[in-house]
Amino acid sequence: MLHDLLVEIGTEELPPKALKKLSDAFTAGIVAGLTETGLAAAEVHAYAAPRRLAVWLKSVPVQQADQIIERKGPALAAAFDKEGNPSKAAEGFARSCGVAFADLQQIDTDKGGWLIFRQQKVGQQTTALFPAIVEKSLAALPIPKRMRWGSGTAEFVRPIHWIVMLADDAVIDAEILSIKTGRETRGHRFHAPDAVAITTPADYAVQLGDAYVVARFEARRDMIRAKVEALATELGGTAIMPDELLDEVTGLVEWPVPVAGRFEERFLDVPQEALISTMQDNQKYFALVDAAGKLMPNFITVANIESRDVTQISTGNERVIRPRFSDAEFFWTQDKKQTLESRREQLKKMVFQQKLGTLYEKSERVALLAADIAKGMGNDEALAIRAAQLGKCDLVTSMVFEFTELQGTMGRYYANHDGEATEVASAMEEQYMPRFAGDELPSTATGRILALAERLDTLTGIFGIGQKPTGAKDPFGLRRAALGVLRILIELQLPLDLAELLDKAADGLTPQLGSKPDTQEALDYILERLRAYYQEQGIGAELVEAVASLKPTQPLDFDRRVKAVAAFRQLTASGSLAAANKRIGNILKKVEGSLPESINPALLQLEAEQALASAVQYQENKVVPLFAAGQYEAALLSLAELREPVDKFFDDVMVMADDEDLKNNRLALLNRLRGLFLRVADLSVL
Repeated sequence: MLHDLLVEIGTEELPPKALKKLSDAFTAGIVAGLTETGLAAAEVHAYAAPRRLAVWLKSVPVQQADQIIERKGPALAAAFDKEGNPSKAAEGFARSCGVAFADLQQIDTDKGGWLIFRQQKVGQQTTALFPAIVEKSLAALPIPKRMRWGSGTAEFVRPIHWIVMLADDAVIDAEILSIKTGRETRGHRFHAPDAVAITTPADYAVQLGDAYVVARFEARRDMIRAKVEALATELGGTAIMPDELLDEVTGLVEWPVPVAGRFEERFLDVPQEALISTMQDNQKYFALVDAAGKLMPNFITVANIESRDVTQISTGNERVIRPRFSDAEFFWTQDKKQTLESRREQLKKMVFQQKLGTLYEKSERVALLAADIAKGMGNDEALAIRAAQLGKCDLVTSMVFEFTELQGTMGRYYANHDGEATEVASAMEEQYMPRFAGDELPSTATGRILALAERLDTLTGIFGIGQKPTGAKDPFGLRRAALGVLRILIELQLPLDLAELLDKAADGLTPQLGSKPDTQEALDYILERLRAYYQEQGIGAELVEAVASLKPTQPLDFDRRVKAVAAFRQLTASGSLAAANKRIGNILKKVEGSLPESINPALLQLEAEQALASAVQYQENKVVPLFAAGQYEAALLSLAELREPVDKFFDDVMVMADDEDLKNNRLALLNRLRGLFLRVADLSVL
């Protein structure tokens, strides 16, 4: 028999940013608990609204299946004494099982006889197990800080007011977090404040819908998106709806009602990023842009109520946003009175890190490093230096002090206002790219150079003073910085050597630290991030390890090698050649002293070794130019032709011959062969 289960935890308003995460964790915990007890549901439906977390579990077995409990005891040889009476070990085993010795059984195995205890355990009713499963799931929720309420000792993220727990149409009687279960939930706080008696789990969402609550998170999210898009179209624009904001708004309302508002057009003179930021972060509004991407003097907010006078809601929200926009307007006006250049002195009072000095000192180091990188890339050194020197000056402006997320963006605006070169202004913003996984990369040469120089100085400096990230602690964002460096070098096709870049960064830090910091740890740390980088692309760890074992330090070159090995892996010859490489590696490891390299044609006695030597010579002539050009994939595809002569060689030739000269000649041949593959990767890892 099967039945449906429903649990709803009714609370005060839950944290909107955490609502989806709490719902997912609550649902996963219950599903795991039922699965562990052999009571998996056929379907699972999760619900999450500001005042509730709920789960409907469809077609759950009414009862656990009966189980045979079996415990193995001591061997028969140790179970009886010389007189044939039960030994202490046997009696102790019986006591631990809660039975008399006579209730134990004996079994014969290929390793002898043993005492065994068998017992049939009748499966428990699902309704008896369900409350404990729910309680365990609640206790495991990712809640940083729990709160108490009233005079009780129960703790949760918000005070709990009711708990619904049903099995089909019957209440599962229990007490969870000091609240007795029942069937009564609550509708919308204003539209339907009276209790709502849930008849069955299948009726839950429908009954709440009648009470002005859209219980399912995804349905409410889709509803908000559709309604906001429709209203934006009516206003002649497009709503900016980042996923984070959409999720947060979904977590704020039970019955979403989009409402349009306006603001004075004079505020459009302020950089639109500042206006959008305050609308999204402070007010949870959706900003609107026109077809050209320019901000419109409109916004859309999502109310949690159907008002008889929508104008009141609109006017109220307009009244709230006006002083915030006035502040942004004031900051913009005041900041423009002072150039970025004139703010450099203020950076001398801002400490980047105690041992690494101020932001001013960091900007000077970054300028030197940026000039080196620009020179190596054939770009304008003067632009790179200027961008580095001004790069952090917007941090001391009023606008960035108020809206920290606009660092770089405001730098671009102020640099343009000051008449700086267009590429310098763009670099102000692009130095922070990529900000997160999947973010866009700098589009200008100076922006790329500054983004690299900033991150490399930070990585070298922090590792140089021994403050590398530990566990989850990464206060300087070194993981993100390392991935940013790799993405810029690889995806923008910059053939720069990471070891050399870090060495130049270390030169700049030497006066500050009193000695040149070692860069090996920083280098290893950055290259280690390649594993995660390629994992996101679906490239296996063994392919990355095959390349990493050769320790190439140019990320773009590393990438070409990995892609070449990935293509080689698809060939039918790859398995055989990888195994041969491993076999060759094992043979060469046993050689004492230096490996022989010179092949004497006169000592190639067997047809198989002659054929392999000829094939190796042919491939050397063909692939060495390909290696030099970085065409690793073409080289490996050519080397795949060695499969047959390699297989024939190992079938017919004894490498470790008694004749020393013959043996060394064959070792030299294998050494030359393996050396060809090692120009790309260590295929033996595969």
